[in-house]
This record gives sequence, structure tokens and C-alpha cells, in this order.
Amino acid sequence: MRAVTVLPGIPRSLRVDEVPEPDASLGSVLVEAIAVGLCGTDAEIAEGGYGWPPPGRDRLILGHESLGRVVDPGPSGFQVGEHVVGIVRRPDPMPCPNCAVGEWDMCSNGGYTERGIKQIDGFMAERWRIEPEYAVRVDPQLGVLGVLLEPTTVVAKAWEHITAIGRRTFWDPQTVLVVGAGPIGLLGALGGVQAGAEVHVLDRVDSGPKPALVKQLGARYHTGAIGDLGFRPDIVLECTGVIGLVQQAVACVSPGGIVCLIGIGSPDAGGEPAAALVTKAVLGNLVVFGSVNANRRHYYRAARALAAADRGWLEQLITRRIGLDDVQAGLQRAPEDIKVIMEFEQP
Repeated sequence: MRAVTVLPGIPRSLRVDEVPEPDASLGSVLVEAIAVGLCGTDAEIAEGGYGWPPPGRDRLILGHESLGRVVDPGPSGFQVGEHVVGIVRRPDPMPCPNCAVGEWDMCSNGGYTERGIKQIDGFMAERWRIEPEYAVRVDPQLGVLGVLLEPTTVVAKAWEHITAIGRRTFWDPQTVLVVGAGPIGLLGALGGVQAGAEVHVLDRVDSGPKPALVKQLGARYHTGAIGDLGFRPDIVLECTGVIGLVQQAVACVSPGGIVCLIGIGSPDAGGEPAAALVTKAVLGNLVVFGSVNANRRHYYRAARALAAADRGWLEQLITRRIGLDDVQAGLQRAPEDIKVIMEFEQP
């Protein structure tokens, strides 16, 4: 079968290879790929930024945003033809306390592994295997939109943690600011709208599909500086990782507010001294926290969010569809890209 592989840590090593059929050690459920989402993590691994191959191997099969159709369920309880998504992270085999209770997204010792990222082959292959406990059923009526499930889990977890943190005091949040209108930002805005909040989205572009997508949600779209918006949000979802925007978010959030950092910026970027950020957080009773990855509970909540969303709106998030042989072009971000997906030819 064919798959997209990379030598982690080696730039320009990405290629489409003929590889063996997936080994049964990866799980009893055999799945044929329908689609896989391409994201910044895939591009960074392809550029040699990070990534770890499976033990005893040089190359890693890329891809962690999956969607497939069951072709052989084995003794799993799944049915042939069901649509499934694979959970990305696996707990440390010598589990930390969080991994031991199924909260592997909060692993405290770093011993976890991840499909397509760290020590386990990913889903950018014509067929893949999955353990039944790490496969999530997806409504087949979503069709290829089911590939949005994994990125939706990221914001489902973020919203869960925001809600939990908000219980520290009497809190009645009304306004949400989402910084960055990429797929995570737009799905985060969807979560805010579904929760009944007044949602604002800020991005640097003033043309293309993003402003219209935000308007269709019933939210407001902005460009420019956060400090010029004219209001102080109760919640900020910062999805860019740009240090200047993180600083602006901390400066503008309302007293008692929450800033959730989802994006990761350049480690070389300069910024405001840490002492100034600490002062703002302390004097404003602020909470600034980071969120990444998801566990099975978040996949369930993400599936509910997608099921409740307007299908026409979700379809507009997918701005480019490529085939397996076009993966190099797919990883090169175009100005109006939101979500790029790779679709697989079915037998």
C-alpha cells in the first residue's frame, strides 16, 4: 500500500512510499482511509522540526487527523462500513497518575506516544489499524466532514477546562474573543456560539472566506490590534501563538477573565518581560493556561458539536482537497487556506 513517510529531524525527506500492510500489533480493527487533515504539525515534522519514528525504524508514517471506513472489525464490536476516527495519543506504558485514569492528554512525565508524531505510525496511508478502545465512531452522514473531528477535540478540551476554571468564583461570562481564524480558531468560535456567548474573532486578513464564515456563525469579525476592539472579553482563545498577540490578550481581558493558549509560536520570538505579564495576571485575578491534545471524552464532545453544527458551514472550512501524490503542495499553505485535506481513492 502507499503512505506518506518522513525521516523525523531531516528536512525535505517527505515522500510517498510503498509500505507493508499495517501490522496487527497496531490494533485489531483494519480501516481504509477516507481522508486525513493536514495541519501545521505535519508541516513542521516534514520540515525536520521534530517527530520520532517507531522503535527500530528510520521513517514515520505522517498524519494524525484521520477518517476511515472499517473493512475488518476483528473481535471489536465495530461493523464493516462504519466510519471511525483514531485517537492520537497513547498513555505511557508505565503510566503517570493522569495516564492511569484515562487522562493521557494531561500526561505528566512525557512518556506518551502519538500516532503520526511520536513513535507510532500515523494515518496518512491507504489503510491503517487501530485498537478498538482508541477508535471513535463518526456519524456517516457527516461524510468527509468527519475528518474535522480531531481538530474539534482540541477546542472541546479547551472549553471544558475554561468552564472548570470559571467555577473558582462567581462568574457570568458574556463575551469571547478568538484570536486567529484558522481551523482551530473557527471551530473554537463555533463552540462559543453553541454555548450562547457573544463571540468575536480577530485575524489579520480582511478578504477571503474567513470574514463570511464568522458572520455566518452570528459572530463578529475584526482585524487590527486587540486593544482597539473597544471591549474587554471575559474569555480569550489565543490560537496563533504570536507572542505580541498573547501579550495583547492578557492586557485586554476583563478582570477575573481567562486566557486559553492553544497556538504555539516561534521559540525565538521576543516579547514583553515575564515580570510584566505576571503583574497583569496577579492584579487582574487572571488565569492564563495552555491546552493541547485530547482524551476520549473530548472526542465524544467534539462529535456532538459537529453533529449540531450547520453542514454547509462546516463544508466551507475545507478550502482545498488534494490527492496522495500532491502532499508536498498540500503542506504549503496558501493565503486563503483554512483546512486542507487529503482524500484517498476507494477501491
